[in-house]
Amino acid sequence: CSSMDLDFIPPGLTAKITVLNLAHNRIKHIRSQDLQQAVNLRALLLQSNKISSIDEDSFHSLGKLECLDLSNNNLAHLSPVWFGHLFSLQHLHLQGNSYRDLGESSPFSNLRNLSSLHLGNPQFSTIRQGNFEGIELLDKLWIDGGNLSQYEPGSLKWIKKINHMIINLRSVNVFSAIVRDLLHSVTWLEVRKIAFSIPAEMQLLRVMSSSFAKKISFKQTLLTDATVPEIVSILEDMPKLVEVDMIDCRLLGTGRWEIQIQANQSQTLRVLTIDKLSIEEFYLFTDLQAVEGLLSLLTKVTVDNTKVFLVPCRLSQHLLSLEYLDLSANLLGDFSLEHSACQGGWPSLQTLNLSQNSLSDLEMTGKSLSHLSNLILLDISQNNFGEIPDVCKWPKTLKYLNLSSTQIPKLTTCIPPTLEVLDVSANNLMEFGLQLPFLKELYLAKNQLKTLPGAARIPNLVAMSVRRNKLNSFSREEFESFKKLELLDASDNNFICSCEFLSFIHRQAGIAQVLVGWPDKYVCDSPLAVRGVHVGAVHLSLMECHKFLVVSLICALVFLVILFLVAVGYKYHAVWYLRMTWAWLQAKRKPKRAPPKDICYDAFVSYSENDSDWVENIMVRELEQACPPFRLCLHKRDFVPGKWIVDNIIDSIEKSHKTLFVLSEHFVQSEWCRYELDFSHFRLFDENNDAAILVLLEPIQSKAIPKRFCKLRKIMNTKTYLEWPLEEEQQQMFWENLKGALKL
Repeated sequence: CSSMDLDFIPPGLTAKITVLNLAHNRIKHIRSQDLQQAVNLRALLLQSNKISSIDEDSFHSLGKLECLDLSNNNLAHLSPVWFGHLFSLQHLHLQGNSYRDLGESSPFSNLRNLSSLHLGNPQFSTIRQGNFEGIELLDKLWIDGGNLSQYEPGSLKWIKKINHMIINLRSVNVFSAIVRDLLHSVTWLEVRKIAFSIPAEMQLLRVMSSSFAKKISFKQTLLTDATVPEIVSILEDMPKLVEVDMIDCRLLGTGRWEIQIQANQSQTLRVLTIDKLSIEEFYLFTDLQAVEGLLSLLTKVTVDNTKVFLVPCRLSQHLLSLEYLDLSANLLGDFSLEHSACQGGWPSLQTLNLSQNSLSDLEMTGKSLSHLSNLILLDISQNNFGEIPDVCKWPKTLKYLNLSSTQIPKLTTCIPPTLEVLDVSANNLMEFGLQLPFLKELYLAKNQLKTLPGAARIPNLVAMSVRRNKLNSFSREEFESFKKLELLDASDNNFICSCEFLSFIHRQAGIAQVLVGWPDKYVCDSPLAVRGVHVGAVHLSLMECHKFLVVSLICALVFLVILFLVAVGYKYHAVWYLRMTWAWLQAKRKPKRAPPKDICYDAFVSYSENDSDWVENIMVRELEQACPPFRLCLHKRDFVPGKWIVDNIIDSIEKSHKTLFVLSEHFVQSEWCRYELDFSHFRLFDENNDAAILVLLEPIQSKAIPKRFCKLRKIMNTKTYLEWPLEEEQQQMFWENLKGALKL
């Protein structure tokens, strides 16, 4: 219900609710009945409203509440009654309201399980002695007291132990009084937004030297050359201090302390962190000889984002116990690094972070650090090395090297072979072919690799990242060649979801446990039909996966079908039916009967070449020499030379009154006779006329006539036809009948 412009807590809250977020609304008042039924509430978030009043029994039913946030409202006072029944409360946030004090007594006396308390605001000015009565142990106490001016001594002594105390205040006097009450109770003291700029006030801080705090943090504080020596002296005297942080602080000066640092080296201080220390005239800063003697026991030093351009050689040589050094985001160059890491400097160093500096010569960087006989981890990422040589000198113990974002276009044997972890991400690398027999982790993210590196050169690889490269796929052989690989991050690549790749992904056992970011970060880029779909969810069809095989099968099937159709067509005379169709189409283009003026012949004679002797020497002579003579059309004599034979046949039949078929066994077998009969079969028989005259030169059984000549077979079975008699006395009658038929 956050950010909904609510003016009141919504009604109808039940025991089912365990977390209620009403932050960033406009609630002004909390009534007794608002939360009465929410008995199982664990977290109630009411920050950033306009709450100015709360009924005394509003929280009485919230005995299980563990977190209550009333920060950034308009509460002008705090009532102990509000918190009287919150026996399970662990986290209470009251900062950012308008109360000036915590009342005359303790508002928190019944909060026996309270773990963290955050209070204060710009108007908060007074802490009284009994305000924290009832609280014995806190994990975190945060007091925003920028204008805190009155602090009654002993107010915080009620709290026996505070793991982390954050104080935001301006008054050194109040800070001193608070520290006096916390000498033995605070483990980590964090001081914010205070100015240590007046030397005379430093005596008030002398009480800190008796504090048992193990960690001191200064955040957004102001220091000067005049106050630094005293603060250093106080810190060195703290008997249990292990760690000092300076975060986002300012130093007015150049390191020329106005008084000599008078301090005994701390026997407990081991960790120093300086993050984003602003020194306006950093280029004039001195070589810090005054603190050289205080550094020998430090084991971990971080000085980042502080414009460090040089670590004096003498200072490096005094860091005898230093194991971890972070100088990231500074201004170190190749030559200044050579001076900073001089012979004898950092003799125990194991981890060195030089990322985000101004290094440009990898060979010189390696040479400058080669004497560090204990160096294991080196981070020189986000420098600008560019082209690197083939040979470099490195510490023999180096196992981890970070060269990410260093503009290296190609890796060479400059990379030390002793590495177990190598990070060369974000370098536009096209390939990786280094021989690194001990390498266990390889990070190649944000490069231009199209394939996985060869496993033979990195046989012991356990984890590899090739995220955001140009990887399209990887095969089973590539994957299984890495015998010891346990983690592979190949996410955010443009995968081509081919059948081979998908088959490998779906069938490879345990692939989900090996691939980092699976399945959400593995998305197909092609084929287009599955673009944007998770690789694991894509299943291509048989056609897409075995296109060649499917096409081959289809071609074979088509061939078999064609072969089958040819066989069937041959058996059932399909060619004849095609020719008949062609003849029909040819005839369709012509008028059904030729005009009388175009009739040139009494009959067109269709016969077999084997019967030409009888036709030409007997029949033609008999008919053409008769009185009156008949005009016959013979293909040998009357066809137009050069004209397509099909057109000759069609034209001759069209220009003849009759078509005379001389039937014999040879006629049935003749290709062209059959074609002439084909056309006549359609043209003459289909028109139901008697233009066809059949002459049987020799006896033919109707069964011998092909079945496709169905009408011819029918005519021979139902109508009279002329048979050529072998007896001479009957031949005269034959001629008279034939002539009579031609005259009809």
